[in-house]
Amino acid sequence: MFLIGGAPEAPAGTLPRAMSIEKSTEPGRRRLRPRLPAVLRDEPQYRLLFTGQVLSILGDRMTGVVLPFAVLATGGGVGGVAIVSAAQFLPFAVLALPAGVWADRLNRKRIVIASDVTRLLCQLAAGLLLLAGTAHVAQLAALAAVYGAADAFFAPAFTGLLPGTVAPANLQPANALRGLSYSVGAIVGPVLGGLLVAYAGGPGGAFLFDAGTFAVSVACLIPLRPRVVARVMHGEDPQASTTHFLTSLKEGWSEVRRRTWVLAFLGGMASYHVVVLPSIFVLGPVLAADTMDGAKSWALITAGFGLGCVLGDLLLLRWRPRFAVRVAALMLIGASCQAAFIGSGAAVVAIAGLEVLAGICVTGCFTLWETSLQEHIPDRALSRVSSYDYLTSAGLIPVGNLVAGAVSAGIGVRPALLGMSVLGIATAGVVASVPAVRRLPRGATPTATPTT
Repeated sequence: MFLIGGAPEAPAGTLPRAMSIEKSTEPGRRRLRPRLPAVLRDEPQYRLLFTGQVLSILGDRMTGVVLPFAVLATGGGVGGVAIVSAAQFLPFAVLALPAGVWADRLNRKRIVIASDVTRLLCQLAAGLLLLAGTAHVAQLAALAAVYGAADAFFAPAFTGLLPGTVAPANLQPANALRGLSYSVGAIVGPVLGGLLVAYAGGPGGAFLFDAGTFAVSVACLIPLRPRVVARVMHGEDPQASTTHFLTSLKEGWSEVRRRTWVLAFLGGMASYHVVVLPSIFVLGPVLAADTMDGAKSWALITAGFGLGCVLGDLLLLRWRPRFAVRVAALMLIGASCQAAFIGSGAAVVAIAGLEVLAGICVTGCFTLWETSLQEHIPDRALSRVSSYDYLTSAGLIPVGNLVAGAVSAGIGVRPALLGMSVLGIATAGVVASVPAVRRLPRGATPTATPTT
């Protein structure tokens, strides 16, 4: 059993609590049997949610790699790839805040199911068109836009839904397990995508596989009975469904503005996604192509980062820091070193080793931040507040990519990478110095309402 809620470590010389002892059929001999993390073993509603999401996340990570090849298979070029990618992103940026409002006003479970069904149909249509050889860039762009819109509604609704499937003490392990599925999916997804493209009819087969993962997710969500849904719809905020939409939107911003720690951390996350993250999406691959061994070097570096993410997620299954946001801010400082690691000029193996540390910090920061929102933001406003988080993170990535490209063209790739980390570390340091960030304790329940 994984340690939760600050339980003491096992005494030296005893067996780890993640294992149990079972008598074997032979007298005098014992064997060890691995046990599930407590959040999976003790939370049946979370098991349903997690089971559906594991496959869905794997499919998402797989199609993210396959999508450019799908566009190229239709005869499109680099411009077509850019158009389809932008079509999938833009609805998310436009709809993130409205989606947060609807997720707080309506039944979150139904929103998540509707999003999964919509994305299932999009991937099914794309897969069939690709397999039939009749797909065009315009069709893929339209399907990507619908997919992105559904994704925009899924994200804040899921953030608000998850706390209703676990006890408050299990929020962090639940988020850590979900983060672990992202980390493992980022490693396994591209490999699986490559195999499906090679042996299952090209990109179309990969899209059909992704459609199947959404079907599994829907099948797991239908019997889900989260506690939060009943409280939101029938008890905590009976006027939510009749409040004017713009009023609900303003109330969401009020929930953000009245909490200094949320405002500070949103600024830090915006800085990370605009200033630091382009080192992964834009400048890192360029530097690897120019001064390293190209794709092989970059694969090793990103593998190091993925390993770090897995280790960080496993760490947070066991470790529950007393001041979660404070630790998240310190980890944001470590995460902001990522660009400098890549631009350090060190050997590729050394950079990959440093990226292990960066991966631990990145996933630790994100998990503790999301857990803190779920612990301290009232359930009636959680989706709206999380929508600001999505907007200041995923919504700003294209801006950062454009700025990083322009700056590197003027001063060079390596100086730009070092400057990105300097600015990111400085901003994260400011976030860590905010008194409300340093002093915020763990929340006792998801409905606590601290105001500073």
